[in-house]
Amino acid sequence: MWQRGVRLGVDVGKVRIGVARCDPDGILATPLSTINRDNSGTKDVPADMVELARLVAEHDSVEVVLGLPVNLAGQEGPAAVHVREYAQRLAEVITPVPVVLTDERMSTVVASRRLSERGMRAKKQRTVIDQMAAVEILQHWLDAKRAR
Repeated sequence: MWQRGVRLGVDVGKVRIGVARCDPDGILATPLSTINRDNSGTKDVPADMVELARLVAEHDSVEVVLGLPVNLAGQEGPAAVHVREYAQRLAEVITPVPVVLTDERMSTVVASRRLSERGMRAKKQRTVIDQMAAVEILQHWLDAKRAR
């Protein structure tokens, strides 16, 4: 059953993390922020997870949707293993808010294409591409849930 509330979409990269959010009715995903990956912070919690936890609390999020990078054949490689580990650790940090994984195949490519179609040059895209990939991840997940 669908629980009304804000969800955060997250695109975990090696250098940056893109974050998007949706409205409480789960209709539209919008860009929220880009977080630099940072292993500083407290002894047990990296600074980027501290920031994600802050965003979860600030937006009263009911769920966090993380993109799982799989290849075009649908298989998981080293990047997927890394994201699964990240998701597990994040779930411990933001409990009781659940973390769900969703296929993020081609999300960055689609986001880059959309930005290019809007006339944004590749150099300028770097500042927002992670957020837009998070939007693609979350919107795809929301659309799939609504289709059920």
